[in-house]
Amino acid sequence: MASKSSLQLIIFLLSLSSFTLKSSPLNLDRETDFDKWISWNVRDHQKKALLQAESAGQVPGAGGRVLDEKLWKAEMNKVRISVCQNGTGDFKTITEALNSIPPYNSRRVILEIKPGVYREKISIPRTLPFITFLGKFSDPPTLTGNDTASVTGADGKPLKTFQSATAAVDANYFVAINIKFENTAPHEIGSVGGQAVALRISGTKAAFYNCSFYGAQDTLYDHKGLHYFNNCFIQGSVDFIFGYGRSLYENCYLNSVAKKKASLTAQKRSNPSQESGFSFKNSVVTGSGLVYLGRAWGDYSRVVFSFTFMDKIVLPQGWSDWGDQKRDTRVFYGEYKCTGPGANLTGRVPWARILTDEEAKPFIGTYYIDGDTWLISP
Repeated sequence: MASKSSLQLIIFLLSLSSFTLKSSPLNLDRETDFDKWISWNVRDHQKKALLQAESAGQVPGAGGRVLDEKLWKAEMNKVRISVCQNGTGDFKTITEALNSIPPYNSRRVILEIKPGVYREKISIPRTLPFITFLGKFSDPPTLTGNDTASVTGADGKPLKTFQSATAAVDANYFVAINIKFENTAPHEIGSVGGQAVALRISGTKAAFYNCSFYGAQDTLYDHKGLHYFNNCFIQGSVDFIFGYGRSLYENCYLNSVAKKKASLTAQKRSNPSQESGFSFKNSVVTGSGLVYLGRAWGDYSRVVFSFTFMDKIVLPQGWSDWGDQKRDTRVFYGEYKCTGPGANLTGRVPWARILTDEEAKPFIGTYYIDGDTWLISP
């Protein structure tokens, strides 16, 4: 096993090589933006792996991992409250339960939400971290709404996409288990203001297990932060997973209900310094219509699919630059060991890349979202 000084030397050398690549005019001439991004991710993954190996086991009870200190303390002081519409729980509505939690809460609060359809517009502000929504696996509760971007809000102005969400989470450390998020507003081809978000997640270090997201246009607003989705069902028609998030989707089922041609993802990375991007692993892409795996909402959009089954609905081109060809040399669209008729690479756009084992490695583990510091067993 390497000594602490040896590990520090390796990390220093990796950092030095990273600086050299970024500062050398020769390398800038030879490497495309995509190649530089690939190289950075590989080096970054190597550095994080070394740091984690060096520091593992420093926090008692972390199972050999270094948990976020705030999270560790919150988990040591859990409380549970129940929500049931028939009055047999602590509260009848989710909103009432959230309002009972004091601002700047520092302990894990688990809301056990009993089966039923909850017609509420849910909002979890930044002042309420460490909230968990827990439903029943065999009969998950449904959080439903039908607002769109064009609906008029209380201030007399259109809600716009951001405020159209049935459930909006601005707080950090949010967890949802066995919950159905839904926006029932339909998508009409050619309509304006039809964006209808089922869930917007804007807090960081959020995880979703066995959840489903139903909508049409803009179903899941993966707005910003580190996010993890495991065994989730996500349905939509146009850009139904979109945002700036740095997120790992593992064992997820992506179901298109597009009537003609649409896109699964619209990841918006607007400058090369942002570490955001969507990674899909061991997932399924199926449904109706014809779909791109992603289209470039931002100039530096980043999406990777690995070990994923792609049905015949995936267009041969695979990816779209949204009509802006300058993005072709800037976007990061990668595929790795995918299967199915939609994974046929013959017609792929030339600026998409088939990743090597080394290039794919940074995207196919929870380390991609720094999960070792904050992901816990649901």
